Amino acid sequence: MSEVVKVERHDAVAIVTIDSPPVNALSAAVRKGILEGVKSASADPQVQAIVLACAGRTFVAGADITEFGKPPQSPSLHEVITLIENAPKPVIAAIHGTALGGGLELALGCHFRVATKDAKLGLPEVKLGLLPGGGGTQRLPRAVGPELAVKMIVTGEFVSAQDALKNGLIEEIVDGEPAVGGEAFARKVLAEKRPLRKLRDDDSKLAAAKADKSIFTNAAAAANKRNRGLEAPLAAAEAVSHALDMPFDEALKTERELFLKLMNGDQSKAQRYAFFAEREAAKVDVPAGTKPRKVEQVAIIGAGTMGGGIAMSFANAGIPVTLIETGEEQLKRGLGVMQKNYEATAARGGIPADAPAKRMGLIKGVVGIENVKDADLIIEAVFETMAIKKEVFGKLDQYAKPGAVLASNTSYLDINQIAAMTKRPQDVLGMHFFSPANVMKLCEIVRAEKTAPDALVTAVNIAKRIAKVPVVVGVCDGFVGNRMLAARGKQAEKFLFEGALPQQVDGVVTKFGIPMGPFAMGDLAGLDIGWRSRQDRGIKSEIADAICEAGRFGQKTGKGYYKYEAGSRSPLPDPEIEKLIQETLAKLGLKPRQIDDQEILERMVYPMINEGARILEEKIAARPSDIDVVWLYGYGWPIYRGGPMFYADQVGLKKVAERLSFYAKQTNDPSLEPASLLKRLADEGKTFASLAKGA
Repeated sequence: MSEVVKVERHDAVAIVTIDSPPVNALSAAVRKGILEGVKSASADPQVQAIVLACAGRTFVAGADITEFGKPPQSPSLHEVITLIENAPKPVIAAIHGTALGGGLELALGCHFRVATKDAKLGLPEVKLGLLPGGGGTQRLPRAVGPELAVKMIVTGEFVSAQDALKNGLIEEIVDGEPAVGGEAFARKVLAEKRPLRKLRDDDSKLAAAKADKSIFTNAAAAANKRNRGLEAPLAAAEAVSHALDMPFDEALKTERELFLKLMNGDQSKAQRYAFFAEREAAKVDVPAGTKPRKVEQVAIIGAGTMGGGIAMSFANAGIPVTLIETGEEQLKRGLGVMQKNYEATAARGGIPADAPAKRMGLIKGVVGIENVKDADLIIEAVFETMAIKKEVFGKLDQYAKPGAVLASNTSYLDINQIAAMTKRPQDVLGMHFFSPANVMKLCEIVRAEKTAPDALVTAVNIAKRIAKVPVVVGVCDGFVGNRMLAARGKQAEKFLFEGALPQQVDGVVTKFGIPMGPFAMGDLAGLDIGWRSRQDRGIKSEIADAICEAGRFGQKTGKGYYKYEAGSRSPLPDPEIEKLIQETLAKLGLKPRQIDDQEILERMVYPMINEGARILEEKIAARPSDIDVVWLYGYGWPIYRGGPMFYADQVGLKKVAERLSFYAKQTNDPSLEPASLLKRLADEGKTFASLAKGA
């Protein structure tokens, strides 16, 4: 028998156990082992029932995605499922942990399914730009009905064991060891002489939607509401619809065709790349065996928008947090905003009704920085000026206990200067959260010159604990994300002086798939912030300054680059802005020109790629994929485009470099000349991805 699959016989019941850590993925060896195990148990005259279970922490958590793109190896998952489905004896899947993707499809091929009470079941292939390719689009609708099936498959969301039981996905919730519970259920099946249920032959749950197609189309439309630009969710809904209007085997064939089309398409390649890039980003360059410090108590300084959002992230993960302000009024205001946010989420059904009280119970609001004394991790989230940050860290040095990790939530400032305010620079680093911090997944972890390896590992570890995606970056102005954003912002501003309007620039950016263009984003953040910053530094930007001088600060004043109707956040083009731009250009003696969308797209994206190349040259980011993770999770870069550096490889670095040189001359902007790394890779016909392979 296979090394990864074992068969044990307990008199009339054979237990087929998959043991392929860490997640029992369906590799070729596992598929072969299941096939042999079920075959041998089926052929054994003393065996009357078969239980399929897994060792370790989970049931099969999916396909082995390292096999994607490689020549298929026999047996296929289809062959394994067909063998199980046609077995002459009852086959029971005993699920614990997660049954995901191919794991759930395997279980759907069994005649019965049981699960432990904490199990989760789902078909999340859509998150890799795919659809279930092992019969999931056909068997799941027959198990739970087409409405829930299309929702699960199109969103990729899991269901709990309780919901699975309620909807007929499992027959029973079992206590204790899943294999033991599966065996007890198998004996019940034998004692009651239950007929074998092959989902492929049971259309009873399809009847209502077959009679009234709107039942399905409405469910599919609701599930697809937020999937702008994505191909896989639409293909998945189409595949599920075939359960209603095609014979099973024909629908299975079309499922396979749609799966292969998606797998060979650019979107799935980008989404699979993003999956691996996120895993890779968690790998930190520290000495082997470096352990994180213990973090049981967390303190956050500042109860404003960022501090409050960070505190909510910890409370959401069940970690108690002390929120510190300078006065009672600011503290009360901050806690009130958090309470309202939680209540609004609960009202929408995003969290249970009792969650606001439970989570607010984990946040202790206090006045005075001396209250950091018991914290293992302290995150400063005060106003973004160096003088204030330095003052806070000077005080932290007095009050924080030895060994506490001291983190600044700065988005631009030099962590080395901040660390120099303490006698413990080895404990200081950056933890740059993104707004709203309780929602956005990215955490840029800034490694300063003297940051100790164990402090760095602690920050990475805690970011993961609070469901953030950590990316370690080096110290420079704006780190990775904001430094690249500044390169885009510079071009966006120049477009206005060349004759483009905000809505044209933003329209190109949103059509590309980024949720918000630079001018709408400016209106959201508040234009007065940049205006004050320019005044402090003695910098002029005639159009942006004129807009602010007219009292147009963005959404908060109802007017900025766009106008906003009362109570609405939707940007509307404003003829006043068009007039203001024309008048400013006339005053400066500049003649507007027609600018096509392709130029806008290239000048919005290629300078960011160029800045990314400089970031790699300076070793601010360890890998091109780390830069992509920053943009995917911090700035809304569309996942189906994989990130700016991945996108550059798709376009071709030669083309990117040539267009940058062209625009550098056309706009008289030497900063657009290709970075030396980009130029070298382009000249050698290489990609950014080749850097990961040591090129």
